[in-house]
Amino acid sequence: MTAQRIWAVFVARNKEFIRDRSAFGWNLVFPFLIIVGFSFIFSGRSSQMYKVGVFGEQTQAAVSARNLLQTRYIEFIAYDSVEQAVSKVARHQLDLFMDLENNRYWVNSTSPKGYVMERMLAVGSSVDMSRQQVDGKEIRYVDWLLPGVLGMNIMFSCLFGVGYVIVRYRKNGVLKRLSATPLSAFEFLSAQVLSRFFLSLSVTAVVYAGCTYAIGFEMAGQYRDLFVVCAVGVLSLISLGVLVSTRTASEEFAGGLLNIISWPMMFLSGVWFSLEGSPEWVRSMAQALPLTHLNDAARAIMNEGKTLSDVMPHLLVMTGMTALFLAVGSLMFRWDQE
Repeated sequence: MTAQRIWAVFVARNKEFIRDRSAFGWNLVFPFLIIVGFSFIFSGRSSQMYKVGVFGEQTQAAVSARNLLQTRYIEFIAYDSVEQAVSKVARHQLDLFMDLENNRYWVNSTSPKGYVMERMLAVGSSVDMSRQQVDGKEIRYVDWLLPGVLGMNIMFSCLFGVGYVIVRYRKNGVLKRLSATPLSAFEFLSAQVLSRFFLSLSVTAVVYAGCTYAIGFEMAGQYRDLFVVCAVGVLSLISLGVLVSTRTASEEFAGGLLNIISWPMMFLSGVWFSLEGSPEWVRSMAQALPLTHLNDAARAIMNEGKTLSDVMPHLLVMTGMTALFLAVGSLMFRWDQE
């Protein structure tokens, strides 16, 4: 009987979403327009600032490269991992990478900006550094942007599609009427979570297919790994929406609360730009947001070809957030406004 009640609410919620043409169309069209728009805006253009990765310090090479390190209009980013930085050079995300501890540097043979930085290094350093060449295809900004926009669309869909809807049900008296039926709070919340889970993944798949067809996006990793990452990310964001809606009875207050939650995630979770080189406290704050882990894991698979084992830390964090949000939300949930 429990499965039947959950299925009935699941079907009803799906039909309600599909029949709301404005919400249904917005979830499909908005992210697609963003991706296509940015693909035209940034096609054939690149940033004027050079990006150089740096590993190590307090060495002879560091002293000899001082002139280069003090050059204006070059962004220097410190890395703790040589492998990570080299992979970014291969994808043209770094123009040059210098390992100052071992007197060597990496440059992409197909990068025009990398060629310029190599010439500048020859002038700005008095020590001959060993040249390491790496090859790889450039990742366009729109390729980097796509995982973030998909994650942002998932975030809005989950937070407002669950949190705002349940608050509306409570204000309109729908939950009060449902409380008089055999339907339990666990069954109702389970149906809402499953419905939004199904709808979010379906809409994301359609948007991804449309963007891939329009801009020619190439998938570096495995689709099954991306599906697992999106599934775990969707659950974490749905559970956050459930937590917001457990006791709120005002739609205006719920909307404001959801905006307070969603806007920091949109700017600090790497949707539009990378946080590399930002202050440590900003990056630490971003790690407390579920969207950060969803975007980082999705980009690692889509752009870098990583596997589930490589992004397992992100999956564990999102799983822990899901369990915490659902546990607190189920304990605090109430049917009516009183």
